[in-house]
Amino acid sequence: MSVLTIDKLTSTVGAEVTGLDPAALGQDDALGAAVLDALEDNGVLVFPKLNLDPQAQVAFCRRLGEIDHSSDGHHPVAGIYPVTLDTSKNASAAYLRATFDWHIDGCTPTGDDYPQKATVLSAVQVAERGGETEFASSYGAYDALRDDEKARLASLRVVHSLEASQRRVTPDPTPEQVARWRSRPTHEHPLVWTHRSGRKSLVLGASADYVVGMDRDEGRALLADLLDRATGAGQVYRHDWAVGDTVIWDNRGVLHRAAPYDPDSPRLMLRTTILGDEPIQ
Repeated sequence: MSVLTIDKLTSTVGAEVTGLDPAALGQDDALGAAVLDALEDNGVLVFPKLNLDPQAQVAFCRRLGEIDHSSDGHHPVAGIYPVTLDTSKNASAAYLRATFDWHIDGCTPTGDDYPQKATVLSAVQVAERGGETEFASSYGAYDALRDDEKARLASLRVVHSLEASQRRVTPDPTPEQVARWRSRPTHEHPLVWTHRSGRKSLVLGASADYVVGMDRDEGRALLADLLDRATGAGQVYRHDWAVGDTVIWDNRGVLHRAAPYDPDSPRLMLRTTILGDEPIQ
């Protein structure tokens, strides 16, 4: 197995990984286990200039868990989803503008699917300006709460919806857009996610619409305050992409967002998603 060198990028989230043999990624189960352990410890792993081709990326991801194939058809390689605002490369590119807000993937599935376990993203082309990806630990956000706050939040539940996230980027939608958003079912999640590991995290982000049983404005103010604290100064790792970089994040314990970039930018990322095996509870 390759010997991994892991150097923390911030005190709260993110580490850079070097010493990796790309040729071994799809074949070494022990290496996959070591990457998962490092991901649990750091939330985000950065592999600079790894230069994975799509097939190698998918083979690597199979060492980490079951791959999401629900988006197959957008790219010739099964398990790869192109992240781009170019509609000729991704017909659903318009929805990606919502990724400019902090979020956790998988809070509003079409069915009862669990949130994604992890996401792998590799840079094929980068934006001239913007397009960086930011990460903040939702585990750390919970750990930073006072004891009285933890007690207060323990029983709160939050309704998440596609409409909530899309209205942030399209505040004056057409009736047809609203109808499409509302065709996706809403989901009610606990604000505090108690994981099988015993760790706890906050379930926040753009899809969080309102707190059940609380005045709408009061509940939304609470969610906004918690998000601001989770993503404040000193809590964020910002990755400035270079072609060939690969980044993995633990979607269950990390909030993320992309910095806005020109819609005509050639920026192209290749994403592979590892399916979740743990409900929000």
